[in-house]
Amino acid sequence: MTEQITLPILIDGIHKLLPHRYPFLLVDRVVEFEHGKRVLCYKNVSANEEFFQGHFPGQPVMPGVLVVEAMAQAGGILTHLTKGKDCEGNLSYLVKVDAAKFSRMVVPGDRLELEVTIKREIRNMTMYSGIARVDGEQAACAEILCAEVPR
Repeated sequence: MTEQITLPILIDGIHKLLPHRYPFLLVDRVVEFEHGKRVLCYKNVSANEEFFQGHFPGQPVMPGVLVVEAMAQAGGILTHLTKGKDCEGNLSYLVKVDAAKFSRMVVPGDRLELEVTIKREIRNMTMYSGIARVDGEQAACAEILCAEVPR
């Protein structure tokens, strides 16, 4: 029997699923979850984000690599929600990023929608397909491979 998931999952619940903490936790809320298939998470992009101090002062843009990292973190949440206690104590590490495309800048005030689906699983690795959107418009997409290993 699978554990019942109550949505939305707020920051305290996300802290139980991911080891990341400020300033590197890039998921604020989990709003949709399909067991073993898909997750939809939000990242509220604030003008106070540390990376905006240097990227680019006067015209702040969220770095594309952090948008990809946010999708990878959403993938980690998807895996941990799907496997439940079976992956407690494990960490997911980014192994590979393919077909990354950036089509819109992400700026302060945006709500980044992170939709991640599982494409396939091989042993301890999962291939995700991620799309990041702002106001329904695609900002980035990528295929992300992560490996799950014991801590």
